[in-house]
Amino acid sequence: MEVIHSRCAGIDIGKKSAKVCVRVQGSGARATSTEVSDWGSMTREILDLRQYLIAEQVSCVLMESTSDYWKPYYYLLEDAGFELILANAGHVKNIPGRKSDVSDAVWLADLAAHGLVRASFVPPPQVRQLRDLTRTRTIIARERVRETTRLEKRLESPGIKLSVVASNLNGVSARRMLKALVAGERDPEVLADLALGTMRAKRDQLIDALTGRFSDHDAFMIGLHLDRIEQHDQAIATLDERIEVMIEPFRHLRDLLITIPGVSVIVADVIIAETGGDMSNFPSPAHLAAWAGVAPGQNESAGRKKQGTTRPGDSYLKGALGSAALAASKSKNTYLAARYRRIAARRGRLRAIVAIERSILTSVWHMLTDDVAYRDLGADHYQLSHPDQIKRRALKQLRALGLEVELRPAS
Repeated sequence: MEVIHSRCAGIDIGKKSAKVCVRVQGSGARATSTEVSDWGSMTREILDLRQYLIAEQVSCVLMESTSDYWKPYYYLLEDAGFELILANAGHVKNIPGRKSDVSDAVWLADLAAHGLVRASFVPPPQVRQLRDLTRTRTIIARERVRETTRLEKRLESPGIKLSVVASNLNGVSARRMLKALVAGERDPEVLADLALGTMRAKRDQLIDALTGRFSDHDAFMIGLHLDRIEQHDQAIATLDERIEVMIEPFRHLRDLLITIPGVSVIVADVIIAETGGDMSNFPSPAHLAAWAGVAPGQNESAGRKKQGTTRPGDSYLKGALGSAALAASKSKNTYLAARYRRIAARRGRLRAIVAIERSILTSVWHMLTDDVAYRDLGADHYQLSHPDQIKRRALKQLRALGLEVELRPAS
């Protein structure tokens, strides 16, 4: 097998230490040599490892993405001058029955020597910082939803059915009523009068919903949930302010992305943070879709192609694309909404959502590559592109109803 790197290294990373194998390809009568050493995970020790690899004239270093333990090694070695490859752990599994830290390091060095591993995408530092912010925002937003669910369930104990009348317990009116309950107000009519806007039209329903046996213990527990939700709201607001500062170099890209139906500012921020906004890292839209996990895996055996499911991908990007696809499917007079209805009728809603996610990501690739805004094909795209098919389907449906139809051009 062809040797790509004659002097390379493989790093098997753990939490406390890492096994490093330096492989030197043999030549002529000299056999290939491997030297395995143990290095700690402290910054000083990793810097010593860096100098060791430079002294050994290593041209390529391969490490697997073990939890988050790879990060200090990668970030301290990435500008050392050699090719640094972060590999998906699932792509570099060792042979069963021979697994140990030392053998894993040797195996990684062999893979690096022959160029058998594709590097995972690791964005530059500025994008990594933006990614930290958007991911933390997503985590806190999800936790806020969970806390709101806990609040709703806790209100069942005293018989407060506010969630039946108010669609959102985090709304202004609902929050005012809950805070008044916690503060000691128990009169349902007084509480219902705290409603604002359209909620005031539901006063009678609110009175029934707010009639219960609310005790001081209930007030204490509900107050805890409300405090947690407010803390999450404050953290999200702080993150939003920081994201606005960090997104400045990518603001033009975000302005392009939000022209896609369903893509909000928050979704655009996630797309930029997860992909880096640089489509040169992905040779084609298909590569981007496969990397994100919105494309089916290839499943062929004995010359037959079987149905493939989507593979694991970037969970944060997939979550953002999912919310964008749902919003796009409900948009009016857009190509994405028409495409969703077309696929959902044949293959179901879940597959249609995944198809819209891929369509959005394909548009993202072309828009960021060519620096152009989104151009919608229109809700009548399929009718205009396949008029004969539409005509045949309509005639078939009319004949199924027992009708004979004669077609002639409109005047």
